[in-house]
Amino acid sequence: MSGPEPRGRRRRRPPRDPEATMTLVAHLTELRNRVAKALLALALGAVAGFLWYDHGLLTFLSEPYCSLPAELRFQGDDNCRLVVLDVFGGVLLRLKIGLIAGAVLSSPFWLWQLWAFITPGLKRNEKRYAVTFVAASTTLFALGAVLAYVTLYKGLELLLGLAGDEVAFQLTAPDYLGFVISLLVAFGLSFELPLIAVALNLVGVLSHAVLARSRRWIFFLTIVFAAFITPTQDPFTMLAMALPMVLLFELAIQIARIVDKRRARREAHEHFHDVADDEASPLDARPSHLDAAPTPRDDLRRDDAAATDAADRPGARSRG
Repeated sequence: MSGPEPRGRRRRRPPRDPEATMTLVAHLTELRNRVAKALLALALGAVAGFLWYDHGLLTFLSEPYCSLPAELRFQGDDNCRLVVLDVFGGVLLRLKIGLIAGAVLSSPFWLWQLWAFITPGLKRNEKRYAVTFVAASTTLFALGAVLAYVTLYKGLELLLGLAGDEVAFQLTAPDYLGFVISLLVAFGLSFELPLIAVALNLVGVLSHAVLARSRRWIFFLTIVFAAFITPTQDPFTMLAMALPMVLLFELAIQIARIVDKRRARREAHEHFHDVADDEASPLDARPSHLDAAPTPRDDLRRDDAAATDAADRPGARSRG
């Protein structure tokens, strides 16, 4: 009998399953751990956003409104201020802005947790796209948010100017900041849609042929989607969202074309080496021409057949 292990010696990990199979309980445990890590990152990001609120975040969000002409804003002094109409409005507003900012700041981490939970069910070559997926999704969301912020001034000027010269606005902080946040999030999430098309193509669900055949419908539905999703509902903001999305979808179609070509060449090279032992091989049963050069054995057989024919002739028998 072996004695108890010393305290200083670390316990060895159990050997890994070569087939990488997991039970339902193991899947649920991993999902719980991934969700817990994502929520922890979201909480830390919310704390950072809550502290950032008074150190530039509120000024950054209210800058498009404060940049409008003075005749569009009704203020009691020269300062640009947003109005809060209830006692708890400021606290709830700060919590809301901090939570949204925390979700954006921690998005690379919780997107990584989401992808890390999905990758065990993918093939080895599909797992290589994990870092690219997280980086591309974060970059596209940031580009969409930046574009929304740039177009926000023109959208506000157009919408507020339609009320007439005799009307001035004094916006409340919850309404205005909620409007700005919804616009930034709408642009950011909209720019993720072409990335989803690329991801579906990489896993073999959506082919380039389907995307190319549906190109016109994709562009048309993109414009309709932009018209409905933009909070301002003005044509300037709608086109500012729709045109980049059309370009991104066209880029996604071209990426799908390259991926499908590489996949076809790889499958043609591998042929049926990845077929299981108990599965029938996809052999071509059609007859084909034998163009190979004759082997020495074929030459010997041909000489033997010629000698036999010569021996069986009548003239050869009479000479014998």
